[in-house]
Amino acid sequence: MDQDSQLLQAATDFAYYPGSHSDDSATEFLNRFPLPLIINALQTQFDVPGLESALVACLERLFKTKLGASLIPEYMPFVQVGLQADSQAVRSLACKTVSCLLENLDNSHKVAAHLIKEFNMYPLLLDCLINGNEEVAAGAIDAIKKLASCPEGIDIIFPSNKGGDTDLGIIASQCSSLGRVRVLALVVKLFSVSTSAASAICSLNLLKLLEAEIRSADDTLVTLSVFELLYELAEVEHGTEFLSKTSLFQLLSSIISNNFTDSILRSRAMMISGRLLSKESTYSFIDEQCAKSVISSIDGRLQSLDTSDRDEFETALESLGQIGLSIRGATLLLSGSSPAARHVIDAAFDQQGPERHGRQLAALHALGNISGETRSENDIILDAEAEENLLRLLYEAASKSSKLTPSGLFLSVLQQDSEIRIAGYRMISGLVARPWCLMEICSRQEIINLVADPSTETTKIGMEARYNCCKRIHKSLTHSSRVSADPSFAGIAAKLQEAVGMGPYLNRKRVEAQPIVMTADRF
Repeated sequence: MDQDSQLLQAATDFAYYPGSHSDDSATEFLNRFPLPLIINALQTQFDVPGLESALVACLERLFKTKLGASLIPEYMPFVQVGLQADSQAVRSLACKTVSCLLENLDNSHKVAAHLIKEFNMYPLLLDCLINGNEEVAAGAIDAIKKLASCPEGIDIIFPSNKGGDTDLGIIASQCSSLGRVRVLALVVKLFSVSTSAASAICSLNLLKLLEAEIRSADDTLVTLSVFELLYELAEVEHGTEFLSKTSLFQLLSSIISNNFTDSILRSRAMMISGRLLSKESTYSFIDEQCAKSVISSIDGRLQSLDTSDRDEFETALESLGQIGLSIRGATLLLSGSSPAARHVIDAAFDQQGPERHGRQLAALHALGNISGETRSENDIILDAEAEENLLRLLYEAASKSSKLTPSGLFLSVLQQDSEIRIAGYRMISGLVARPWCLMEICSRQEIINLVADPSTETTKIGMEARYNCCKRIHKSLTHSSRVSADPSFAGIAAKLQEAVGMGPYLNRKRVEAQPIVMTADRF
């Protein structure tokens, strides 16, 4: 067997070994095939079938070992050449090798950043990001993100002198639509690394690139990709502090309100708005009028939709539910003479029409959020105006139905399919903190029977939702002086107490095996 064949076989075995490699196994491999030999074969033996892919996979695993990573600084010229290779596989390997260098605990970030700067690798990583295939681009983003995790790396990515060949704003303006989306994806990834990286991005107005891409709306697919990036940004812990300094909220409001915008773009704008306004911290950084404007846009959109716009209608309800997760958001949804939450309450108990199931499900979960099911005990009750509107809207919904009372509405929800029941448990768990709701529930024995019966649900999530609802009702009942003092409620309290003690899951009585004696068949 010639050397190329031996190397191919050994590299394949090393690359696809099922376990993790130790330094000993890496040393043994390198003793047989030194790294210069492997690199030379990778650069010259193009005509050996399968050799490149085997060597790439082998080196990728080798550099992930402690021994392999410690060798990377000696072979930086190879990494530099690899970042410019014609082969996408080799470029991907080079990007991953940079990541391994930055992850190596034996090299300080300062040393790794110095090597990357010395060999001018950051511009090469940017080229891989823009012009490489998907795997190469992903590897480049990962390497640059790791580089940004240290101050020395931040200085490389965001140099003090603007306008150079690494200026992300200039690069984005000069590349293709795919390249722009990749640059924007890098901006979002860097933004999430740290507040210092986010601060640098904001000072360079790089977030404006996302806004500009959305405003142009030349390509729906590109715009959707940018919306996904904004959705990711909204999850970043320090995101709202910096996003509040942009015109993002005004932009989202205008998109939601625009009847000529593609419905899928309006839906994504509503989802991003809901995610941003679901955080209590958001309201510390934005003018409350921004939040009101977004809520008003969603409210207006719901008024203009009909049952044929099922997906957008459900998304709008879900967005209001997201906003209702925060106590400030829930308060705004229930404020004013015509609160936006009326759409949620109306849809939660509307059982008319073939398309009502998804709409009702979204509304019930939204009402659970708004009423405080997920909030801490001290943050469930809202201000006086919001609470008054919540009570009024629920009684109005009941009066317009055949159920006549909120308790009748609650019971009708709990008598539907499992998905609706689970959402109903969440809704009741939040609402029952209000004395008027507690009275409604305790006045309906059927509701108590359902939430106290462990056999009502058969799935784990259903059992836990029912049990949580049962606990919430019991806790509200025992803390209510008005209800607990009434002897007529003693039976309900005892029933709930017993149900709470049984736990969430159906405890079947143990059934002992019974012997069966049969007479013999005779012929």
